[in-house]
Amino acid sequence: MLNEVADGVWVRQSEWVWSNTTVVRGEAGLVLVDPGIEGAELAGLADDLDRLGIPVVAGFSTHPHWDHLLWHPRFGDVPRYATAAGAQAAGEARERAQAMAAESASGIPLDLIGRLTPLPADGGGVPGEIIEHDAHAVGHAAVLLADRGVLLAGDMLSDVLIPLLDPRRPGQESVYPAALDRLEEAARHVDVVIPGHGAVATGPEVAARFAADRAYLDAVRRGEEPADERWGRRA
Repeated sequence: MLNEVADGVWVRQSEWVWSNTTVVRGEAGLVLVDPGIEGAELAGLADDLDRLGIPVVAGFSTHPHWDHLLWHPRFGDVPRYATAAGAQAAGEARERAQAMAAESASGIPLDLIGRLTPLPADGGGVPGEIIEHDAHAVGHAAVLLADRGVLLAGDMLSDVLIPLLDPRRPGQESVYPAALDRLEEAARHVDVVIPGHGAVATGPEVAARFAADRAYLDAVRRGEEPADERWGRRA
């Protein structure tokens, strides 16, 4: 079920690793950010959207991991965007993403996975400011909806998952804190942070998420075992 967390911003959480679909009302209609996960949940999301009575005009993928590349025919044949780097990576990894989706969930329309195009200069109907960085995944993007006090953080700032560095690319130990710096600056304008997985953060919880991620990364940098309660809940 959709839960409205700010004006024109709804969240629907999957049972699979507490994954969050975010629905944002734009000027022309709804934008679906990272819809997922199980096929039945995608169909349930489509039912929720029908009840809203507002057309879907676009999709947006925050990063090119399989669980953020999903779609359903009932959402419509509309543009699905990502950053240029994210769209390219999704295209290159499409077969692998399909295989991972087939292994991890059921009822997912595999043929619709990862059909992304780069976000155009005019935003393509996706509201807000796109904050691109390379922490966690190439072409990772957050979406700042400053007028509504909301930051969509992608796979960062979770209360259930630790910071996951991309093992395939060097320099993540410095890239990840730099990305947190950019997101923290953006978060000065918000009251709500929506992570890709886990509970929505509000009020003082927002600062606590940044503190938890920084403490984890500091411990890793020192070569210590992080004392992080999220570790045991990692999927």
